[in-house]
Amino acid sequence: MTTHTPGLSALQLQRQLGIRRYETAWTMLHKLRRAMLRPQREPLRERVEVDETYIGNQEGLRGGRELGDRALVVGAVEVRGQASGRVRLQSVPDASARSLTGFVRRNVAPGTIVITDGWQGYAPLSGMGYRHRPKTQGRPERAQVILPRVHQVFGNLKTWLRGTHHGVENKHLQAYLDEFTFRFNRRRTPMAAFQSLLGLTGAHGPTTRKQLYGVELSG
Repeated sequence: MTTHTPGLSALQLQRQLGIRRYETAWTMLHKLRRAMLRPQREPLRERVEVDETYIGNQEGLRGGRELGDRALVVGAVEVRGQASGRVRLQSVPDASARSLTGFVRRNVAPGTIVITDGWQGYAPLSGMGYRHRPKTQGRPERAQVILPRVHQVFGNLKTWLRGTHHGVENKHLQAYLDEFTFRFNRRRTPMAAFQSLLGLTGAHGPTTRKQLYGVELSG
């Protein structure tokens, strides 16, 4: 789950271990996903790109930043020269200033340069201790030009969700975002990721059935 590039689906685990029920394999993987969120993790620093994207069905929408039956995910990626540093991803209920700035406050250190598009939901960041640098987007396709790192992460995330997991339910999406974040931030040290996950499983309390099968939307 930590070292294989595409990750591992519950169906693959079920076949490899000879488990009778799919639900058993899914539960095993989901407990590991919940352990991948490290307590007191360090916030992103220095220079960070922030933007949102939709995950899921894109039909029947009226445009703008309305959810419809899709999930909205906000992401932040550290700028490291031409490369990307660490990433944070979170499923949020809407694109309001409360949701977006709340995500930034939880994941980005004060004083950081925060680069976003011109969406007004990010406007309060300047008064919250961040050096906000909004950029005018214009045409939708320009988002990948002004915020290339976070959009590359979004593209990799969607490919992974479709390819390995064939899509996920919105109520379980955050756990998959945590897995993607864990794996992305340790992509250059896969064996260290294996050791890290072993340690993290002991840092979390027991995972209840309600936590596994309940709504996991945070925001």
